[in-house]
Order: sequence, then C-alpha cells, then structure tokens
Amino acid sequence: MNFPVVHFQPWGETLQEQLAAAARAEAAGAAVVWAPELHRSAPVTAAALACRTGTVGIGTGIALAFARSPFLTALSALDLDELSGGRLRLGLGTGVQRLNEDWHGVTWDRPVRRLRETVAAVRLLVAKAHAGDPIDLDGETVRLRVRGYRRPYRPVRDRIPIHLAGVGPAMTALAGEIGDGWISHELCSPAYLAGHILPRLQPPPGFEVVVSACCAIDDDPARARAAAAGVVGFYASVRTYADLFAFHDLAGEQQRVVEAFRGGLPADGLAGAVAPAMVDRLCLAGTADQVAGRIAGYAGLAGAVKLSPPTYGLPPERIRELQDAILRLIEELHR
Repeated sequence: MNFPVVHFQPWGETLQEQLAAAARAEAAGAAVVWAPELHRSAPVTAAALACRTGTVGIGTGIALAFARSPFLTALSALDLDELSGGRLRLGLGTGVQRLNEDWHGVTWDRPVRRLRETVAAVRLLVAKAHAGDPIDLDGETVRLRVRGYRRPYRPVRDRIPIHLAGVGPAMTALAGEIGDGWISHELCSPAYLAGHILPRLQPPPGFEVVVSACCAIDDDPARARAAAAGVVGFYASVRTYADLFAFHDLAGEQQRVVEAFRGGLPADGLAGAVAPAMVDRLCLAGTADQVAGRIAGYAGLAGAVKLSPPTYGLPPERIRELQDAILRLIEELHR
C-alpha cells in the first residue's frame, strides 16, 4: 500500500509525558510532531518539543492568530525556528468568535481579511526584522509602523512555512491562496477531502495538505470505535459542523447527539449517543491493519496524515494505551 507521510500530535498527562511521546514518534519515523493550543500554549510546547527532538519537524497546530499580535507571533516563530534548527511549521488559525471575544478579549472583525493581513505581517517581520529598516504594513485590520528596531540575530530562514487551518469555504480558499500548507479539522474523511476541501483549496505545487485524524487502535474494533466516539460526539454537539455531518449522510445521527446534549449530557460525555456509522465514516478506528488501510486511503489526496489519540471522555490510562498503539503503528509503517 502507498501511504502519505505520517505526522503525530503527542498527548501527555504532563508536559514531560507529552515530550517523551514526541521523542518516541521521532524514533518511530514520524515526519512532524505538532503542538496544539487549547490546554497549553502552542509556542511554549513547540519550544519544548524542539529541545527534546533532533530531526523531526516541529509544528504549532494550531496557534491562535488573533490572540497575539503579529509582531509577537513573528518573534515566536523566529525563536522556534532558531531553537529547532529550521524545523518549524508555523500553524495558525482564527479560532471561533466566542473564543476570541470571551476568552481572549479580541474583537472578531472580518476574520478572513484579518488572517490574510496577519500572515503578511508575520512574513514581513520574519524577513526584515534583523535588517533594521522601517517596516510598514497598511492593512484594513492589521497595521505595522516599525521604526528604530533591529532584531540583532539573523534568522535561520527568511521565510518560515505557514500552515493555515480552515473549515469554512472562505478560510479554506485563503489557505490555498496564501499559505504554505493547510491543516484539517480532526474529522476529515478522504471523501470529504476530495469532494469538499480540495476543490476549494486548489493547492499549488509544493503546498502541504495535512489531514488531522482522530486515531483509535485496538485489537477489538468495537472498543476502538467506542474510544473514538467521544470525539465525534463532542463535535456533533456543535451546529458549526452540521455541513460536515450532512456531507456524510449523518444529519439524523448528529441531531440525536444534539438532543442528548440538550438533555443534559456534557459535551465530553456524548459517546453513548454516537452511532457506530459516525465513527466509521469520520475517524480512523479499528485494528492496526484496518487503520493502516484507512491511512492509505488518503494517498494521492493529502501529503500527510497527522495522527492523534482520542481524549474526550476517556481516562488517562486509556488515552495512554491508544497513544502507544499509534506509536507502534507508526514504527510498523516505517519498517
């Protein structure tokens, strides 16, 4: 079978456990390890990953683009690229309106335009901050007027790859237009990628399509499916993803999850309301051989598949088992 490149998003109950998992993934043959941003800071985690590994790529997947200024994002990217010896992929995403406004106190204003101008600002600062020349960007949502500043360190690279996360059509198209890569949502089947994403993305040559995949491996396929169901249930409770479920003929199944959520079940406790077909169509769940076959299904569509264990509604010991199974599979795929 032909396989896309395998990336990995390590989990850990502690940061040290997360770093140890990343080191194991590097030894097993993973091409990139990614640092998410929700319960930890993506740049801080990425810095720790860079120090713990030697050759594997390091990605922020994803860092919030609007919660930091473009200037601080650029400085973080320059530091991470130096720390990793030029291994950084800067993954950026907008997040949703409620997260920006209620969690970070950031105005939600024309997010597509703002992300376009944020990327332009970051690239400008990465390329020019060491030169000491004036830096100007007169955007509609992002403005720079930098005078009397010179970063006294030469960058490892004048251009750091920027991968953009996108779910909706406008953000997806923007990623293909200005990004060096695109990072998918955690539920992204080959059919959805081929029929819904790639026509809008229209990736140019050299562009990296990275599919994020919830991956649950168990000798008992039913147990694997049950482990992944919490992730599906969490996203099914959010109306934002209605188009995703409808595309897979799962609108009715999603509605039943929504009703369970409205009935009082917590967002991370909806696994029991998830129909098996939802997991089968949206996750990589099954035996190691079955999951390997599902990964091969992305060949020719995605340049890389980023594997991560399910976490919603699961105790740490079960997540640990699932992560170990992924790491064993990565090693097997690279023999």
